[in-house]
Amino acid sequence: MTTKDCGHHHHDERRKFYLRLFAVILTIIILVLIVIFLIWIILRPTKPRFILLDATVYAFNISSPPNFLTSNLQITLSSRNPNDRIGIYYDKLDVYASYRSQQITLPTLLPSTYQGHKDENVWSPFLYGNAIPVAPFLAESLAEDQVAGSVLINIRVDGRVRFKVGTFISGKYHLYVNCPAFISFGNRNNGIPVGPAIKFQLVQNCHVDV
Repeated sequence: MTTKDCGHHHHDERRKFYLRLFAVILTIIILVLIVIFLIWIILRPTKPRFILLDATVYAFNISSPPNFLTSNLQITLSSRNPNDRIGIYYDKLDVYASYRSQQITLPTLLPSTYQGHKDENVWSPFLYGNAIPVAPFLAESLAEDQVAGSVLINIRVDGRVRFKVGTFISGKYHLYVNCPAFISFGNRNNGIPVGPAIKFQLVQNCHVDV
């Protein structure tokens, strides 16, 4: 065999090796994708569902100038796990209120809990924001909303969750929940008087991102 034939032979061997390697890698990728698809079909993973049930307003007023907002309220928030085969660990959940994207209460930490298949949890945290400084344009918008008789407050949940399938527990995922709440002013008949406070029945679905 000549040197030229030998070189050509080695080239063919390398080409066959790379083709076999490519075929093996492609087969592994296809198998992994099939497994992931089958797991998805079997488990049907769905994000938890949050509902803002009510809000009891104890204080919501602004001083101007300077622009300091005091907002003290208690909310009732429910969370449901819609999955048949997936459990949810709520490791750390902070809930707070915001107005026009500005946080107006301190974050309140919800207790860590595990939520089994189709289970539901209900929390009733207090949210406090005493003399929180706000921008002048926010103070003007709030005054206009109060005169109009309705203020949109967003109840937000920011935290970490893990998912459990059998004995497997996933890593931590960021959970972000946004619950719009329209609070009426000027007419106490729009809510339920609770001593000096007013309770508003909302039953508002929340937007959930994981």
